[in-house]
Amino acid sequence: MSPVPYWRLSGFYFFYFAFVGAMAPFWGLYLHSLEFNAFQIGVLMSLLQVMRIFAPNIWGHIADRSGRRVAIVRLAALASLLTFVGVFWATSFWPLFVVMSLISFFWSASLPLVEATTLSHLGDRTDRYGRIRLWGSIGFIVVVVGLGWALDHASIRLVPWVVLGLLVGIVLTSRLIPEAEIATHAQDQPPLRSVLRQPAVLALFAAAMLMAAAHGPYYTFFTIHLVDVGYSKSLAGWLWALGVVCEIGIFLMMPRVFARVRVETVLLATLVIAAVRFLLIGWQADNLPVLLLAQLLHAFTFGAYHASALALVHRHFTGRHQARGQALYNSLAFGVGGTLGSLYSGAAWDGLGSGMTFSLAAGFAIIAALVFAWKGRPGQGMA
Repeated sequence: MSPVPYWRLSGFYFFYFAFVGAMAPFWGLYLHSLEFNAFQIGVLMSLLQVMRIFAPNIWGHIADRSGRRVAIVRLAALASLLTFVGVFWATSFWPLFVVMSLISFFWSASLPLVEATTLSHLGDRTDRYGRIRLWGSIGFIVVVVGLGWALDHASIRLVPWVVLGLLVGIVLTSRLIPEAEIATHAQDQPPLRSVLRQPAVLALFAAAMLMAAAHGPYYTFFTIHLVDVGYSKSLAGWLWALGVVCEIGIFLMMPRVFARVRVETVLLATLVIAAVRFLLIGWQADNLPVLLLAQLLHAFTFGAYHASALALVHRHFTGRHQARGQALYNSLAFGVGGTLGSLYSGAAWDGLGSGMTFSLAAGFAIIAALVFAWKGRPGQGMA
């Protein structure tokens, strides 16, 4: 069995999620500094997700046809960098809308293809995925803490320059990833549509979409919410980082967890925990000990959830369906669900307030749990 290119894959994850660590917590603040209202911020932030409805399927189809996943990742990374330069000139709504749409179209191509490539390199050693993916969490922490501290001493206009540098890192590390041999399986013979018709697959994708929608207020307004309550930007950065530190710990623990608990059971538990977490954030953000607890729960609502969902996608979509399966998961969850989350949170924030907006998020998580418990829980619809 060939060795796993651990550091080359880890380097890409580091810069990819470092980019997320700059965009998710601080891009909303940057847009706020341009005097956009909450709905406009929600719309612009949704563009980071909306292209993921279409783009990953386009790129995934090309990758499955050509077998050249990494070549597409490299092309998309370079195009993302070049289009991002437009944000330095586009400071009104519609020009920024166009630029962010283009950035999202290219940027959203990378992760599902790299995920499929990583899992192909790992083969039967999928328990080692967490040790590679944790470097993405480390990249997120480095940027969210460092940039949060910097923004207490520098202008918010620093954010686009940091993001530009991180995109350069994505371009450079994408050049180091080797292509993986795509294994063939007997399961490849049925058409993709037969896999998608399975109740367990439908339940998984529906729950993933609703879970992403539940995170809409968190990824769009969490930092703004903390600053409004009275926390500093550096403390906001540390609170983001706390969640991701817990995420790293859970990634390292997941092989032992999966050895004892069914993947479906773990996923279902994370959906329920997400509802509790968003209620705490929405109504108790001014209570720091409670807020710290809510951030500790990120270990479950992202780390355990993501590892479980990815494991189930990898189980259902095998061989040359892998890239398409990852693309569909990203499109439906982060594309449809993420877009819905950004839009409803933007529409609700000014009118209903933070508490009710995060209550809506909790509602989406509960519905996700009910859907998955209906058709995706242990003993039902196993593929």
